[in-house]
Formats: sequence, C-alpha cells, structure tokens
Amino acid sequence: YGPLPFFFFFAILFFHSFGGTSVVRIRLKRFGTKKRPYYRIVVQDNRKPRDGATIEEIGYYHPIEAEDKQISLNVERAQYWVSVGAQPSDTVHRLMNKKGMTL
Repeated sequence: YGPLPFFFFFAILFFHSFGGTSVVRIRLKRFGTKKRPYYRIVVQDNRKPRDGATIEEIGYYHPIEAEDKQISLNVERAQYWVSVGAQPSDTVHRLMNKKGMTL
C-alpha cells in the first residue's frame, strides 16, 4: 500500500487535535480603537477570520469598564450553543465562569 496508511494516521491525528468535527466556536470579535478595545462575544464558524461574519452575537466584554459593567452575556443562548456542540475559546470560557455559568 505504500505511504498511504502513514498519511491517514497523521490526518486523523491532525483532525482530532483541532476539536474533531466541531467547527462552531464561541469567541471574541474585536472592536474599538487602538489601546481602547472592546469585544463582542459571538458564535462563529471556526474557519472564518476573527472579525469576519458571525452566526449570532450573544454578549459583549469591555475590559476597560468598571468591574460590574465589563461583561454582558445572554446565558440562555450561550447554553443553547454549548448544548449543540459549540466550543467556547479559553478566554470566553473564563468569562462564562466569571458570570457564574458552568459548562
């Protein structure tokens, strides 16, 4: 068979190292100006660029604001997207934990 089985082994390894079949992510989309960022928490295709088209916007994160005004998250929609297989990024996962949402 030649090198073909060897190629499939690395293809499967590569496929599983990036989350398997999940292509939908919950992540941050950057807005604002230089040194004054704010972010929207969005549901987006993993293959799209960071500031590209989104499926749904479910909240925002303003890191410069006061502590109580920094995070706004639609928890029902976030739980729905997680239940259908969307994977939150590490930063969004941390923000969800701050809001009291457990995954």
